[in-house]
Amino acid sequence: MITIRNLGYCALAGAIRLLLMNSELQKIIADRVEVSTALNSWKRVTEGVHLRKFNIDPYTGDLFHETPVGLLAFTYIHDYLSIWAVKCIFVLADLITAWCLFSTARLYIAELVKREREILKKKETKDTDLCYTPISKIAKTSVLYVPAAYLFNPFIVLNCVGLTTTVFTNLLFSAMLLSMIKRSKLGSSFLIALLTLQGLYPMALMVPATIYTTRDFPQGKRFLPITQMIFLFSFFLGALCYLSFLIMGNWNFLGNTLGFILTVPDLRPNIGLYWYFFTEMFEHFRWLFIASFQINVGILYVIPLALSLRKDPMLLAFAYLAIHAIFKSYPCIGDVGFYMALLPLWRHLFKHMQQGFLVGCFMLFCTAFAPTVWHQWIYSRSANANFYFGVTLAFAIAQIFLLTDILFASVKRELAVRHGLSTEINGKKAQLILE
Repeated sequence: MITIRNLGYCALAGAIRLLLMNSELQKIIADRVEVSTALNSWKRVTEGVHLRKFNIDPYTGDLFHETPVGLLAFTYIHDYLSIWAVKCIFVLADLITAWCLFSTARLYIAELVKREREILKKKETKDTDLCYTPISKIAKTSVLYVPAAYLFNPFIVLNCVGLTTTVFTNLLFSAMLLSMIKRSKLGSSFLIALLTLQGLYPMALMVPATIYTTRDFPQGKRFLPITQMIFLFSFFLGALCYLSFLIMGNWNFLGNTLGFILTVPDLRPNIGLYWYFFTEMFEHFRWLFIASFQINVGILYVIPLALSLRKDPMLLAFAYLAIHAIFKSYPCIGDVGFYMALLPLWRHLFKHMQQGFLVGCFMLFCTAFAPTVWHQWIYSRSANANFYFGVTLAFAIAQIFLLTDILFASVKRELAVRHGLSTEINGKKAQLILE
């Protein structure tokens, strides 16, 4: 439900972004390696648009890496809108993303409440002294915390102020999550296909989207919706590839979009793990490590997580988003901020998490140390690449701790809800402590 207070929060979030966009800090933020990468830099987008205007293929060199569909959209934005209007579009995209996340959170929390009540009705034990917080008691605040965690997340604010195209990617992700929870086959398939064409890794999101569409079908009749989802995804992905070919007149874009992500030719520093490894290693080991890294982020965790989290596809989608943000070729803080904004959906799991303080400290320290060490390395020359990579490695480890902690907390809480924590040992009451 939209209230005057909520509209006030949206206005405040938009005002913060616009003020920073029109300050001297905007250029500094846009040039930060944590914010802009080779894939999402607005400067590269404008240069690609100018190349296309002069009938030069922007995919010939190593400059432009957006999809031809994105190139067409950005060309219209660049030609017909002023710079002020462009900034407003970025802010509006963030606000729409927050609304999509709010709608997704409302539907998902309602599902969780319903499922928990059904489990409690079937529960054999009648003890009421359970060490867990019913979801229904925190449902309203959890729903509101999700858009707030997106709008006022420093990572997301900097991502928007830096005018990165990750703003629009996050919008597509939020729309995909909303379509997924609404069981929309067309919407989910199309958005995942569009995201796959842009970033390759989102293909894994077909798994939770398919699980959602099959939940309303009996066990023996789920083959049809699975087939439909695969067909729709393949059709939309093929149609988008062909549309891209019609826009450009050739297939050169594949090498500078999906090929660029897979082969990792640009080794400028970012918050990821690829740049340092591929800078230091011998060239004849390069393809071995590329295969290892890409299998790790794109394939390795898909099936195990799908089997473990098949009953909670939204948590499964969250896990995939987090893995992609940690291990993808060219990550940025906008990717991290998006999946972190989803954390309030599982606020009921926080009680069972054990690494919260440690992860929070790591995140805070790494966020502060990254620009400091960068200045020492690039400008003061009192540090080297090892220092900056150490910060990015710690940042990745903190995210891994966060993801594993929330997944283990989910298992612990499910055990508490289904079986209770009270038991008897030698005829005396005792309590099971989940650690």
